[in-house]
Amino acid sequence: MKVPQMHSAAMMMISVSLSFAVLAVFCISTVVLLIIGGLFEPSLRYRILSTETLQNGSEYFLCVLEALTDAKANRHSSFEVLTNGNKFYEAELAAIGAAQNTVNLEAYIFDRGEIGRRYVEALSERARAGVQIRIVCDAFGSLGVNDTYFADLTCAGGVVAWYNGPRWYRIARINNRTHRELMIVDGRIGFIGGAGIADQWYKIRGRNPRWRDTVIKVKGDAVTHLQATFASTWLEAHGDVLASHNFFRVDEHPAEDTVAMIVNSTPSYGGASRARILFQTLVASATKTIYITTPYFLPDKSLADELMDAVRNRGIQVKILVPGKKSDLLLTRSASRRGYGPLLEAGAKVYEYQPSMIHAKILLIDGLWSVVGSTNFDQRSFAINNEVNMAVRGVAFTQCLEQDFLHDLADSCELSYDKWRRRSTIERIPEFFGWIIEQQQ
Repeated sequence: MKVPQMHSAAMMMISVSLSFAVLAVFCISTVVLLIIGGLFEPSLRYRILSTETLQNGSEYFLCVLEALTDAKANRHSSFEVLTNGNKFYEAELAAIGAAQNTVNLEAYIFDRGEIGRRYVEALSERARAGVQIRIVCDAFGSLGVNDTYFADLTCAGGVVAWYNGPRWYRIARINNRTHRELMIVDGRIGFIGGAGIADQWYKIRGRNPRWRDTVIKVKGDAVTHLQATFASTWLEAHGDVLASHNFFRVDEHPAEDTVAMIVNSTPSYGGASRARILFQTLVASATKTIYITTPYFLPDKSLADELMDAVRNRGIQVKILVPGKKSDLLLTRSASRRGYGPLLEAGAKVYEYQPSMIHAKILLIDGLWSVVGSTNFDQRSFAINNEVNMAVRGVAFTQCLEQDFLHDLADSCELSYDKWRRRSTIERIPEFFGWIIEQQQ
């Protein structure tokens, strides 16, 4: 009489096991589809419909750019160009040491090392003095540090949060990172650029020279929008809305010829981003020169076509500065080189920086417009990461960045179309991986 009961129990166990197996297959398939979608989702077409209206020195153009990027034109700001880590780290540490109310720091890369230790010590000292310290680090980009690393700071009253850490309910957007590198002190002084907090920017390490990078120190009304950018990330990472007077303070500065826009960029589900709109619009508006400095040059088809059109049909001088053999990611460099051919053939000039890894992310247009921030010329920055850039219309500021650009060109080797075409098979082999790198770098 027990045999039917045993048979029934066995059938129930098989049914339950089958249900779990079906569920497991469904979950695995969903994850695989998400990964494949992230790798192979095509980039959007960005085509400017009315280029004849893009007179980038006009107030109309400024209004259009404000609307397209959802960014405000700030007319009472001042800037200081800080070239390389020996300048920008010391300037930031000095600002931290003088902080009276708040220090807000957002970093894609915060790494262990000598400079990381100096930051933790400086921030901890200010926290003990009663200054509110908030740090948000990307959970992937700052994988080398953890809560224990910041223990002295948190014991002193500082708060550390992690952006988009690994959670099952975030699987659909796990690839989205905050790539922003910025700091705001007392709501009055801001720093924006592409450099994280790590020793590769700070000093020579063995045979590895210090990375070449640029950070901008900002004062005035543009700082308010840097603070707002940090506040949006802090809300997502920690859950607080930063709205007190300690965070938003504007010093009065006399009206200047420069106009600054803080363009913070978070990709839509369709892959559109304000950073991508900013770059496309400025490149399309150029009438004389387009100078690009980027560590990772993997433009999508729309941007590559825009650059080639600028050279071929508008007679614009296009110069692109990228890393040479001292690139931190040689596979990325190979993938970038794969796409140089059409640009070189069209008449664009490509230069490879020789002394060290060049990590600055700068766009210069017509000696008038400049963009500095965290955005690379690649699909990850344009359609996956959270980024922040400062776009400035100002001759003096742009000329200062152009001087650095020309100095860097003097330390670079020009890559001709003939040399590119004759590159060896060994050089070409890694380029086959470019179809993945173009989406993920």
